[in-house]
Amino acid sequence: MEYDERLALFRQTRLNPFDRGEEEDGHQGGKTSPQHETRPELFSGSKIHSSDRTMDLGLAEDHFSRPVGSFVASDIEQLKLAIEECKKLILELPEHSERQKDTVVKLIHLRLKLQELKDPEEDEPNLRILLEHRFSKEKSKSVKQTCDKCSTIIWGLIQTWYTCTGCYYRCHSKCMNLITKPCVRSKVSHQSEYELSICPEIGLDRQDYRCAECRTPISLRGVPNEARQCDYTGQYYCSTCHWNDTAIAPARVIHNWEFEPRKVCRSSLRYLALMMSRPVLKLKEINPLLFNFVEELVEIRKLRQDILLMKPYFITCKEAMEARLLLQLQDRQHFVENDDMYSLQDLIDISSGRLSCSLTEIHTTFAKHIKLDCERCQAKGFVCELCKEGDILFPFDSHTSVCHDCSAVFHRDCYYDNSTTCPRCARMTERKQDVVLDIKDA
Repeated sequence: MEYDERLALFRQTRLNPFDRGEEEDGHQGGKTSPQHETRPELFSGSKIHSSDRTMDLGLAEDHFSRPVGSFVASDIEQLKLAIEECKKLILELPEHSERQKDTVVKLIHLRLKLQELKDPEEDEPNLRILLEHRFSKEKSKSVKQTCDKCSTIIWGLIQTWYTCTGCYYRCHSKCMNLITKPCVRSKVSHQSEYELSICPEIGLDRQDYRCAECRTPISLRGVPNEARQCDYTGQYYCSTCHWNDTAIAPARVIHNWEFEPRKVCRSSLRYLALMMSRPVLKLKEINPLLFNFVEELVEIRKLRQDILLMKPYFITCKEAMEARLLLQLQDRQHFVENDDMYSLQDLIDISSGRLSCSLTEIHTTFAKHIKLDCERCQAKGFVCELCKEGDILFPFDSHTSVCHDCSAVFHRDCYYDNSTTCPRCARMTERKQDVVLDIKDA
């Protein structure tokens, strides 16, 4: 841990004492208790001057050893007194001095020891289930996480914390019993759909001037708490439930083709993150006019339709199955199932141009296998029965047309110029009639 991070940790703990009951034991009514007015004799040896107090605290490499003449702390009360001594000494020492750095390290070691005595790690279960959350105890010592319940930093070195494996809700161990919001993943499982109205505001009066999640009193004036609007739900939240995070609103994308991130509350942020890759948007029903104004959507739709026409070739081709060609679309499985369902991530990638590039490359690979690399797939091609000329045709070729009844493939120009019916459909109809006649004759 860098020195600046240690000093930041110390300053935060001065404002927010870490030890439970520390304030109760040492301070009452804003006054220092008698046991803190007089410094206890915690040091062995002769009388020591204030300028040498850094060494008196026992700043050895191994805090838990007991060298001669060093400080010895064996119980919680002594540790608390030693922590107070460290705090005072850090404030008295010159800023950024070596002695101050060593004292900050000492303070961290003392707090670690105190935490072990007050809240042993083995007493904390590895898995806890609460309100459909499945909390798993984290082993990471990172100090860059923030508790979703109390909105304070999680100091991984001295605090136990948990993460929900479903919605990635993070919190201190001490905050878990205060959680009131169910796991967002359960909502995703039971209600996989978006709010498709743009910022459906109902007003603070309909919310009784309270946070939509925790019911804390709020107002637009910031008294007693600031009201922050979520662009996804349209409701207002307090600063604990709304951290001014931003996310792309699905309603604005579908109706306005707008991808500017908007401020959303914490629960909406997690919900949108879990829903990001779910194909739940049927654009041709929600906003069919979007295809008239967004050329990229038309291009992607054509590529998806071609891939669906290629799928039967791969399913019946041994080489394609061994090469696992369809697994190139495993991140967008819905692309090999239909051509009208989209996820929000699909639309974002379409807008940025990433999806067009990747899907075109996959389309080229698939077509190359069918038309050039595999003889079995080539044998399943068509010859235009109208002109009986040209190369072998495939339904996904850009210059072909497919009969909707029998799936026969023709040159596009031949198909639309032909005023008669499809030759293959005519043969099939004739055969059915012959079968019926044979049955009657029998």
